[in-house]
Amino acid sequence: MSMSHILQADRLSRNFGGLQAVDNVSFTVEEGEIFGLIGPNGAGKTTLFNLITGLTPVSSGTFSYRGKLLTGLAPHCVAGQGIGRTFQNIRLFKGLSALENVKIPQHSRTGSGLMSGVLGLPASRHEERVVEEKAWELLKLVGLSGRAVELAGNFSYGDQRRLEIGRALALDPKVLLLDEPAAGMNAAEKHTLTAFIREIREQFHLTVLLIEHHVPLVMGLCDRIAVLNFGKLIAIGAPAEVQQSQAVIDAYLGAE
Repeated sequence: MSMSHILQADRLSRNFGGLQAVDNVSFTVEEGEIFGLIGPNGAGKTTLFNLITGLTPVSSGTFSYRGKLLTGLAPHCVAGQGIGRTFQNIRLFKGLSALENVKIPQHSRTGSGLMSGVLGLPASRHEERVVEEKAWELLKLVGLSGRAVELAGNFSYGDQRRLEIGRALALDPKVLLLDEPAAGMNAAEKHTLTAFIREIREQFHLTVLLIEHHVPLVMGLCDRIAVLNFGKLIAIGAPAEVQQSQAVIDAYLGAE
């Protein structure tokens, strides 16, 4: 895999009324990497994701994608550049079918808009067909095409996570940010998820950033890992290196 920087954070900081949630964090992510972000609760991991995706404005520092500055862009602009994400608290439309959940992000991108999609108004028929075909393709990919018409709210936790990842893939991202994708999963589901993340990386030529609390999963899946503690980056490197870092053991792994 030819390595070139796809993401670069340069002295990113964010404070909330005196609390330094992200404190002068710099790192680069190489194209095609699976890059893990770990650290104790409250270390600033989700805030960092929010800075990258434009949900939270940065206090200082910059963030760029393929050399293009993204700092200060609105979330939909960041998404339009090719950065997709899932959330810690699953944000599916629980009262809509799996298929509809995967169609909605596509409607927000195409001209017809979200409501005509939800209400089934005659967008262009051709466009609707394209969206529908792609939605089926994504459901097949995440292993849920047999349950396309079931309500998302009826799915198990693991299946809701898969559906959410399918929905994030609907916008053809080149970078996928996964916020605790294994949260609430049993051991078998975690195992399947790991294989699934590798699979979609290959198939979509993705770069993946993930926040995860389950240390064995991160160690087994990620090419490199960054460790945050109280908003500061205390280590970055291959899993084996990070595991042996005294700062990481003291701050985090020692408690495991």
